[in-house]
Amino acid sequence: MRIFARVAEAGSFTEAARHLDTTTGAVSRAVADLEIHLRTRLLNRTTRRTALTEAGDRYLRHCEHILGYIDQAEAEAAGAHVRPAGQLRVHATSGFGQYYVAPAVVQYQQRFPSVSVDLTLSQHLPDLLDDGYDVSLQLAVGDLPDSGLVSQRLGESSSILCAAPTYLQKRGTPRIIADLSNHVCLQIATPFFPLGRWQFEGPSGSETFALPTAPFHVNVADALAAALRAGIGIGALPISTALPSLSNGSLVPVLHDYSLQRMTIYALYASRHYVDAKIRTWIDFLQEHIPVMLQADLNALSALQEKQL
Repeated sequence: MRIFARVAEAGSFTEAARHLDTTTGAVSRAVADLEIHLRTRLLNRTTRRTALTEAGDRYLRHCEHILGYIDQAEAEAAGAHVRPAGQLRVHATSGFGQYYVAPAVVQYQQRFPSVSVDLTLSQHLPDLLDDGYDVSLQLAVGDLPDSGLVSQRLGESSSILCAAPTYLQKRGTPRIIADLSNHVCLQIATPFFPLGRWQFEGPSGSETFALPTAPFHVNVADALAAALRAGIGIGALPISTALPSLSNGSLVPVLHDYSLQRMTIYALYASRHYVDAKIRTWIDFLQEHIPVMLQADLNALSALQEKQL
């Protein structure tokens, strides 16, 4: 189509070949092949000039529209690599997404207002390609399983063991890991946290505690926090979820000398090659902001613990 349109514009196979940086023979063969495909003569040729047939004139007008759309589509696709625009579909686990990703989205859109963000919060780990997400933010204890996706490490997070003062007054406060056997221990059931055990780092190194069967299971940190405030038992909460309750005294930390196993935060996306500008800038933005937000929560927890001591 492009060659035919150029010949029609130039009125000459030779002139069209010069503009297209090819040979006159190649131009002639391309137009002949097009006419064979259409089974219609598009150009009348003489030794002196080339003129459109009636069918060729109609076909040229359609070609000009089609080629214009193709040029526009190619420009938009090429521009997507350079200029962030369009819809960015993001998945994040519920608690992490609520406390860290949603505020990051607001700041990101202030910097890149031409990008609209569709954020889904779910404990279900999606298939990026099948579910149509551009980026998924996931937490893992250790390394992620090999998925063929590109993973970008954003930082580390951890949980804190806590309980309501009323529960500890009734059941006593554990001093060492073994004391947890005498308590009701609640755990969030998520795809990324080891189910049925807590891994601690303490004065004697690494210790594992096998969780007994609990009367209450939940897969969202905020719901677990509500259960802990009601005095059901002891549980591990992400720092971001625990901080408001620790600040107002409705929950208190348990086993100060021990820290729970840390979780690594990853951003997953499909490919390293020709990454869309909105995906690239979103990943860069997360690398810039998420570590700062995580550190701010650690600082707030440290300040709170020092105040309580």
